[in-house]
Amino acid sequence: MANNEELFKKIIAHAKEYGFIFPSSEIYDGMAAVYDYGQWGVELKNNIRSYWWKAMTQWHENIAGLDSAIFMHPAVWKASGHVDAFNDPLIDNKDSKKRYRADVLIEDHIAKIEDKINKEIEKASKRFGEAFDPQQFVSTNPRVLEYTSKIKDISAKYASAMQENDLAAIKRLIEDLEIVCPISGTRNWTDVRQFNLMFSTKIGSVSEESDIIYLRPETAQGIFVNYLNVQKTGRMKIPFGIAQTGKAFRNEIVARQFIFRMREFEQMEMQFFVRPGEELEWFKYWKEERMKWHLSLGTAPEKYRFHDHEKLAHYANAATDIEFEFPFGYKELEGIHSRTDFDLQRHQKFSGKKLQYFDPEINESYVPYVIETSIGLDRMFLAMFSNAYCEQTLDDGSVRVVLGLPRMLAPVKAAILPLVKKDGMPEKAREIMDMLKYEFNLIYEEKDAIGKRYRRQDAIGTPYCITVDSQTLEDNTVTVRERDTMQQERLPVANLEKYILEGIKPVLQSPSLKF
Repeated sequence: MANNEELFKKIIAHAKEYGFIFPSSEIYDGMAAVYDYGQWGVELKNNIRSYWWKAMTQWHENIAGLDSAIFMHPAVWKASGHVDAFNDPLIDNKDSKKRYRADVLIEDHIAKIEDKINKEIEKASKRFGEAFDPQQFVSTNPRVLEYTSKIKDISAKYASAMQENDLAAIKRLIEDLEIVCPISGTRNWTDVRQFNLMFSTKIGSVSEESDIIYLRPETAQGIFVNYLNVQKTGRMKIPFGIAQTGKAFRNEIVARQFIFRMREFEQMEMQFFVRPGEELEWFKYWKEERMKWHLSLGTAPEKYRFHDHEKLAHYANAATDIEFEFPFGYKELEGIHSRTDFDLQRHQKFSGKKLQYFDPEINESYVPYVIETSIGLDRMFLAMFSNAYCEQTLDDGSVRVVLGLPRMLAPVKAAILPLVKKDGMPEKAREIMDMLKYEFNLIYEEKDAIGKRYRRQDAIGTPYCITVDSQTLEDNTVTVRERDTMQQERLPVANLEKYILEGIKPVLQSPSLKF
């Protein structure tokens, strides 16, 4: 754990030092859980968003895009349940005066038990060597079984208390588990109470006459209230989807782990409208399709896992999370949910407008069921960035820091580097840059020795360094250095565009199902 914490600190420091992420309003001492994306961070973020958008809208002929407003009629949030039920259970420690989310305290306690399980597995693995069967060990070892039983018991008690909105039971669970405040080290807790996470403001020119509105806590409702607009104007036939990316806002009391949990964040969501009775088939399809998308980025499959929900939200009949192994453990990256017809039915009831679809194939009108895929763009950024960070010890004993990002996502695709700042090399390098800059995001650098420039490009994840030297001026060839292997090859300038395009193209194939 300590090593992972140290690694995470290095990742955060690297993100700032190399222009990926800055604390917001830093010259005024910043704001907790609010960050700005720097010059390379915004490029990486845009590339992730673009790859998701293409995979959804361009590669699926029956999914359309949408960009709904952040401000929405207050009745939208009443209908969705956010006004009455979008709460976090909070508890204060009387000694430290610090406020915590009750669920986070319980999750952290469970994580400590999971660490004990992992330590037992590590010890057994060293003891038994190649003959070690981790699955058999986990299912038979008495100590591991005891830990697993404890986790199930805690999870069941918490889920039951939340379902019944029994705040006293949540406090009892925290006390029974002897959870202490991380600051004071005491168990002197207040009662648990609910806190609504929506930011509210007022709209109107005179405050006395203004109405309260909310900053949206999710982007999905903008899709639901526009469902009929898109369906009719796009002449869409069920099944079809609506995709959207955009900012959402939650007044998180415990915002932590860098950009993993923030108060202002960006979501990438797709709501897929299907015929009632077919939703579980489509749920399975999108579960597989979304995992394919993640694996297409070249990340090791063992970094991902599904976590199927045992306790479902009242509106859902199936739900799973795609979890990613961050430096601080496996955490939710994307959710796939079968939301039934809850959202459209609620908006139909509160608005008084029919939100039905006439299905000519069965000659019936119905309110469609919905399969949702929802991924946090900032979390996806953190997943890619933390997974890419690597410190390599080279043959000469020196250490290079390389950001091994998927090439298609890299903020800069190639660096154009004149070997020296004379003899016509800068002019030739500029000529090559002008030739390629309309197709790729490039960087031009001529300061410092070539080795130092290579290291800087490694640190921001640039896949290719193109060096212009004296031979270039003679035969119009350049040296291309590849980031991960550091291997170099000589290429004609005329072949560069094709070479880079081939190297950065995605490996994701067309969707497995045609609409």
